[in-house]
Amino acid sequence: MGNSRSKAVILLVLSEYLEKHLLKEANFLIFAAGSHRFTNSRKMETEEKLQMFANRLRKVNRHISKWARKRELSCFRIYDSDIPEFPLAIDRYDQIVHIAEYSREHGMDEQAHSDWLAQCLEVVAEVLDVHTSRIYLKYRQRQKGLQQYERFARIGAEYIVRENGLKFIINPSDYLDTGLFLDHRNTRQMVREMSQGKRVLNLFAYTGSFSVYAAAGGASETLTVDMSATYLNWALRNMELNQFDGDEHRFLQADVLQWLEVPEDAQWDLVVVDPPTFSNSKRMKSILDIQRDHVHILNRVLERTNPGGTVVFSTNHRKFKLQEEAILSDQTKNISATTVPEDFRNKRIHQCFLIGKK
Repeated sequence: MGNSRSKAVILLVLSEYLEKHLLKEANFLIFAAGSHRFTNSRKMETEEKLQMFANRLRKVNRHISKWARKRELSCFRIYDSDIPEFPLAIDRYDQIVHIAEYSREHGMDEQAHSDWLAQCLEVVAEVLDVHTSRIYLKYRQRQKGLQQYERFARIGAEYIVRENGLKFIINPSDYLDTGLFLDHRNTRQMVREMSQGKRVLNLFAYTGSFSVYAAAGGASETLTVDMSATYLNWALRNMELNQFDGDEHRFLQADVLQWLEVPEDAQWDLVVVDPPTFSNSKRMKSILDIQRDHVHILNRVLERTNPGGTVVFSTNHRKFKLQEEAILSDQTKNISATTVPEDFRNKRIHQCFLIGKK
């Protein structure tokens, strides 16, 4: 499973959000008598910043949309905290827009923050020309200690989107992430091109997008492994959506860490390992810390990999350091420069490695 390592505390469809929190002129009249000049100054400053945000969003949307059309892409990142005062990630998934606010110390009280978000959403709706019912907002909060994000609302909005000729189910309302990590678009295509005639193992599989690409690339067999029954069923639905429903495509609900401890002969030609940075799920017998645990995980995976096989390992841990000397392979290559797509200006969104077995 990819990068989802924080707690979603707000999830509202824009139309409902604006109805409750739309900024009124009166909101600026909360200061004591004699503060009118100060209030007007603050209002002007806010309007100037919102115009700056609108201008930037308009510019990047024009550029990225043109880039995406040439590549026949309908799902891509438009804006990623380009302006520090507007720390938002804005993604287009075909006809909908998904917005996540990054955690920060903004110094606003709850009402002021709500008003600010409402203004930002108005700008997004106008600039991107998207109906308010198709804009989804999520507010992210950093983990504290062992606290992990939880799903807090269930609205049930599902859409089918296309990527490189394949179809995927996304759900922008019920979970922290939509079900399709856009930063791995290039990685998925690479797996597709590597899969012809291969037996492909997909670990920490999330909604199975790598398995879909492997099957599309002609994999002779796929095994999709994830601990979550919800995500594993989602993966099954994604495979069936693309008519990859034969017996050669299997699904296994398991704690990957525990499953890897069971001895098994090497049998896989291509293995995708895309774990979370951290997980303390109650269903796991141990806590996963990818910086601490990656050597053990990768060496166990290599034991199950056929000679001449390849492991594709990815992490979104921003400060991750691969302990290359401890991995039982002399064929390790950092390919992050090619796997992070052009629409992601943050080139540290993930790190990706190819690890070979002789």
